Amino acid sequence: MLDKVKKIAISAGNEILTVYKKDFHIELKNDESPLTTADRLSQNFIQKELSAYWDDIPILSEEGTSIPYHERSKWETFWLVDPLDGTKEFIKKNDEFTVNIALIHKGHPILGVIYAPALDILYFAKKNKGAFKQIRAQRSVDPPVRLQTDSESKHKSVVISRSHMSKETNSFIRDLEKREGELKFSPIGSSLKFCLVAEGVAHYYPRLAPTMEWDTAAGQIIVEEAGGSVLVHETNSKLLYNKIHLTNPPFVCEF
Repeated sequence: MLDKVKKIAISAGNEILTVYKKDFHIELKNDESPLTTADRLSQNFIQKELSAYWDDIPILSEEGTSIPYHERSKWETFWLVDPLDGTKEFIKKNDEFTVNIALIHKGHPILGVIYAPALDILYFAKKNKGAFKQIRAQRSVDPPVRLQTDSESKHKSVVISRSHMSKETNSFIRDLEKREGELKFSPIGSSLKFCLVAEGVAHYYPRLAPTMEWDTAAGQIIVEEAGGSVLVHETNSKLLYNKIHLTNPPFVCEF
């Protein structure tokens, strides 16, 4: 299953790049977030491929049809997809956008794939099987490298959203500086923030501004399988999925 999902994510990334390399039209959704042709191409491709391989597993996606809770509450297992995470970064053409595909079972991610098409870097994880990174993923020249966070590092760094900061996040960072001392900050877009924590490049990713379930599921399992955690800020409990409301509570990703 994981190998097939990796191929689907890479191929969806190729669909995105056909738009990325030229001028494209931008629309605004009801919440005033941007939408491009690339979002739709990736969504349609992933939907078609996942359904072809696993027609018994439902799909919940950012760009898909809204599914009422009374229907999806019956799902024990489902796909959770963000076909283009970081649309603002895509529009800015700074390469920091990803394809996110996660498999959710009983409220928890058990498989996750994140592909950064413009960087040609693939991150993936499966429950109890570890987390991995593969560069030059298109050609499969380089073998995947297992990720493992390094809690012994003395130099603490924080990865923050390039496009979505909040005063609550800033307050958390100020408190963190009081505990940890001087911190290094790295702004970056999309789910790549989770990946940097999983790699050990960053130690903290606080997100006290709103996110949706499809923004975090694939990143969460990758971080957890690398030895880190993604916990609700107020309760220190794990993020759960397929809630009545699909907005995540404030959380902190760290190792």
